[in-house]
Amino acid sequence: MKSKSSLYLLTISFVSTIGGFLFGYDTAIISGCNSFLQAHFDLSPAMLGWVVSSALLGTIIGCVVSGIITDRIGRKNALIVAACCLLISAVGSMLPPQFLGNPEHAHWLTANSHFSFNFLIIVRVIGGLGVGITSVVAPIYISELTKPESRGKFVSIYQLSITLGILLAFLVDWIVLNSAGELAGIITNEATGFWSWLFVHEIWRGMFGTEIPIALLFLTLLFFSPKSPRWLVSKGRKEEALAIMTRINGKEEATQQMEQINEMVQAESGGIKELFKPFMRTPLMIGILLPMFSHLSGIAAIMYFAPNILNESFQSVESSFLGAVLVGVVNSVFTFVAILNIERFGRRKLLLVGVTGAFLSLTGVGIMFAIGSNLVIIPLLLYVASFAFSFGPVVWVIISEIFPTRIRGLAVSIGSFSLMVTGFFITLTNPVFIKTIEPSGTFFLYGILTLPAIWFIWKYVPETKGKTLEQIERYWKNKKWD
Repeated sequence: MKSKSSLYLLTISFVSTIGGFLFGYDTAIISGCNSFLQAHFDLSPAMLGWVVSSALLGTIIGCVVSGIITDRIGRKNALIVAACCLLISAVGSMLPPQFLGNPEHAHWLTANSHFSFNFLIIVRVIGGLGVGITSVVAPIYISELTKPESRGKFVSIYQLSITLGILLAFLVDWIVLNSAGELAGIITNEATGFWSWLFVHEIWRGMFGTEIPIALLFLTLLFFSPKSPRWLVSKGRKEEALAIMTRINGKEEATQQMEQINEMVQAESGGIKELFKPFMRTPLMIGILLPMFSHLSGIAAIMYFAPNILNESFQSVESSFLGAVLVGVVNSVFTFVAILNIERFGRRKLLLVGVTGAFLSLTGVGIMFAIGSNLVIIPLLLYVASFAFSFGPVVWVIISEIFPTRIRGLAVSIGSFSLMVTGFFITLTNPVFIKTIEPSGTFFLYGILTLPAIWFIWKYVPETKGKTLEQIERYWKNKKWD
């Protein structure tokens, strides 16, 4: 019975984190498209930054609306809305109206460059909307279904799904590029087949299109997932909640948890006013600043522009794409390290070690670029590893467990909003920084921006390992553990 419950919970966690997988996949898939989009649309560095970061603009909007819809319509329904947005974006990013090639044999509606570019921006914003909702709702959904002793591990699966999405996208980019050969990205006026149009001449379309089956799978599987029991209790639907918790944890443990949940839900007033009560000031500060610090280290820019950044050192497109694949591998491996150790060492220790490593390795990347070494990949991989076992998964774990149930959606949306806004500006400015202050100056800047996070974690972030969500809430009220 216990093994069946664990398998059921594991299945739910994987389903809810497919949205994270799509987030990571989209993050990395466009890194392979960048040079082809730049040539196709004749983009300046600033405009390249805009098309890449447009999805993050959508995530900002998604974070704003997610806090409202997840507490009103529930975690599961909010994820279904997100899945629809991601599917629309995947199809739309593959099919901006054609404006080059042979109009007499067009595979899509012909249009001018300006219209096609704006079409691409709009659908990427829609996809970002889905990512923003997912980034808020998925960690909440998982944290409200799991036991205290395994919550950190299961919520970390969300970050693992992002890293696996990044890895697969880097691999797909490399495979598609090699399959296209010397004709990759070369627009011709001659009639071409639909497959050649997507995966050779306008290769970026095919890269985007590989997201479609993943988005379809996400949407389909969500209809078979349960609602959050804690959300059901907050809406007075206690029998439904008990049935779901019994299936996950067994009848005896489910009954005990229901008593705790009922007690805390009755004590909560709900609404934005509760978020600004005196006892919530510290968790609110953590929920805003911790996600912000994670993206000030430059991770979004590195994932979105990995081949471009590595090409500054390798001066070879093929080598830079292979380097990006290696970045994805390290990212995934060290996220596994976090999952295996987050309940052993705790959130706080992983953060302190990882963020310190991120500062040192970012400084190393800056030095390598400054001296013109092609060994820049070594400290860059050390940075990715440091981020992957600390900031990457642990931020999502912490912000999903430090807020009361009734306002958890709203509070986590504020934290995710902070993360996405920071990521948007870091991604938007990266091509400009690379050109103006060069790669060395850019990475020195990211390193400096990482330093305040070490002090903040040491002073304000408590260790929540092994605590129930209700114990954590009482901690903020009493400033001591039960």
